[in-house]
Amino acid sequence: MIGRKTSEDRPSEEKPMSFFQRLRKQINRGPILSYDLANLLPRRPIDAALLEEIETRLLLADVGVDATEELMGNLHRKVARKELDDVDALFGALRAGMLEILAPCSKPLVVPADVRPFMILVVGVNGSGKTTTIGKLARRFRDEGLSVMLAAGDTFRAAAIEQLKVWGERNAVPVIAQGSGADPAAVAFDAFDAARARAIDVLIADTAGRLHTQAGLMDELKKVKRVVRKLDESAPHEVLLVLDGGTGQNAIAQAEQFHAALGVTGLAVTKLDGTAKGGVVLAIARRMRLPIRYVGVGEQREDLGVFDAGEFVSALLAPPDRDA
Repeated sequence: MIGRKTSEDRPSEEKPMSFFQRLRKQINRGPILSYDLANLLPRRPIDAALLEEIETRLLLADVGVDATEELMGNLHRKVARKELDDVDALFGALRAGMLEILAPCSKPLVVPADVRPFMILVVGVNGSGKTTTIGKLARRFRDEGLSVMLAAGDTFRAAAIEQLKVWGERNAVPVIAQGSGADPAAVAFDAFDAARARAIDVLIADTAGRLHTQAGLMDELKKVKRVVRKLDESAPHEVLLVLDGGTGQNAIAQAEQFHAALGVTGLAVTKLDGTAKGGVVLAIARRMRLPIRYVGVGEQREDLGVFDAGEFVSALLAPPDRDA
């Protein structure tokens, strides 16, 4: 009919990418694990040279020595038993090995209904993305129907306090703050007390970024835990360590030190959209065996996603421009 548009005439609307699609796109930006293996395997027989090449690619992708040895040991045993007939089977075995390492760490953070306020203490070194992660978490919890409060516990930098206030305004959540140089433990105490008085569901407390080797500053974090436990013996209910995925194997050293000092209960691996090669998540999982709560691939609020082992392995191994 004249004047009636067909489906071909109407402009197509692009569907927004899911978090998994953004993750895969970011990880496939350069010649790293997924790209290398996708171009390496189809043209090679399964022999010692191929296995050595895969081992090299895993190490270059920041998978780490321990995780690489575990993955390659599994492949070597299967090849020796003639269980792998072709490169597709080899690829499948590599995927299964990665899932075996990551699956035990794929534990989303659950806020129990009977704990109020549920306190999340966010820790990490300078530049790891703590404050940005807090802002994204505040929006995520708020969108889930939970009331949220933020505590500006990074009192060493006035800019950090202001930055958290901006996130609070952006997400329409209250922020408890004191002046620059205030005692971080006092801020946490006041915030917990206020959150309980206002019947807040989730309290997210920022802390000053510090090197994991600074014993004095680590002691201050221990003090925060001691002080809030005067109000609730089980608080903080989550000690979330934010790790910059671009730091490679140094992230493991950070995780070990923070865990030894504070008893980390969950991890958020950020900045996988930068120079990170993705494999470091396997290295962290293999060494620490801690729950990986979130992974981040950008600055936007939707760029922080709940960690899923299967989707992450698919992102690592999917060839560019192909859905896993």
